[in-house]
Amino acid sequence: MADLEAFRAEVRSWLEDNCPPSMRTPMPESETVWGGRREKFVNPESKVWLERMAERGWTCPTWPKEYGGGGLSYEEDRVLQQELRRINARQPLSSFGIWMLGPALLEFASEEQKKEHLPKIVRGEIRWCQGYSEPGSGSDLASLKTRADDQGDHYLVNGSKIWTSYADQADWIFCLVRTDTQAPKHEGISFLLFDMASEGVSVSPIQLISGASPFCQTFFDNVKVPKGNLVGELNKGWTIAKRLLQHERQMISGIGGMSALGGSGRSIEDYAKEYLGEADGRIADPALRSKVTSHRQNDRAFQLTLARAADEAKAGQSDGNLASMFKYYGSEQNKRKFELLLELMGTQALGWEGQGFSDREIGTTRQWLRSKGNSIEGGTSEVQLNVIAKRVLGLPD
Repeated sequence: MADLEAFRAEVRSWLEDNCPPSMRTPMPESETVWGGRREKFVNPESKVWLERMAERGWTCPTWPKEYGGGGLSYEEDRVLQQELRRINARQPLSSFGIWMLGPALLEFASEEQKKEHLPKIVRGEIRWCQGYSEPGSGSDLASLKTRADDQGDHYLVNGSKIWTSYADQADWIFCLVRTDTQAPKHEGISFLLFDMASEGVSVSPIQLISGASPFCQTFFDNVKVPKGNLVGELNKGWTIAKRLLQHERQMISGIGGMSALGGSGRSIEDYAKEYLGEADGRIADPALRSKVTSHRQNDRAFQLTLARAADEAKAGQSDGNLASMFKYYGSEQNKRKFELLLELMGTQALGWEGQGFSDREIGTTRQWLRSKGNSIEGGTSEVQLNVIAKRVLGLPD
């Protein structure tokens, strides 16, 4: 305990000296740092904050030091996170490499691959995207048809992926490909890494109903991929895919919280008091006040459950099926949040563009539309419910 308190004092002192002032404020979406070759750093202090945190390995605090991580114990990481929250520090780096790929590489990659890719993920030097879903292979992912044919010293990849988040801005892709067309569909899949600048890779953004284009369709036309970029065993990529999906679903499950709405840092209570007014410091409308309170209670219970599950995972007591439960609930919680916001905003939630509506109001309405996709991405809600029914509740097919 004394060691932890000494560590806390060290962390607190370091943060006071190294976390820039603007990194202690709510982060606008435009200032989110994804890293990679094309990162522009809208706020110069974001670059300073990333470099300082990465130097300590604290963008990935529990990863081993030999791969650029912080090498912290579970208890030390908890202290670090508490101290970051205490000063409202921004996340220095948002990264699919941290949330999804990195944990899979730590478990399945060769030593050479770990040393090549993990330090770059920690420092935010490479931005990754995920090549899983295909036009005909979404919920039934194992039916994918993108092929990687053995050409001696390399694979030749042909096919396409869809709903590839930020593929138009990514540097590298982690991709599921079929390497044995004769094997049962789950057994002929491999896990490849390759550069998006490779000849034969092309990307087409997909505009959503919200007007944003975070997703893309990605095409591979005779893309040469070195054999050294195969992670794990040939034709055994489904094992890696399942584990990575657990990490992805855990990531998506965290979107249901109330802490930051549209990157504005405003809470649901802020919206309610603005549009409904206050009475004795409380939301004026009792019926909507009750709805906001109920949502807060559900949200708090969910966040505590996520924290407990994270503690259990770090102690080696994790149940992989929890990812499906959390992904399903987090998706529903986030959708309920935006439904409630629109109810609070009333007619001001009807704006799409033009006069009479603020940028924030228009943004909230578009985020409401975007939230509908939460029940599809990362495995549909129907798939998650099937997993829960079979593997958690033990129900028959």
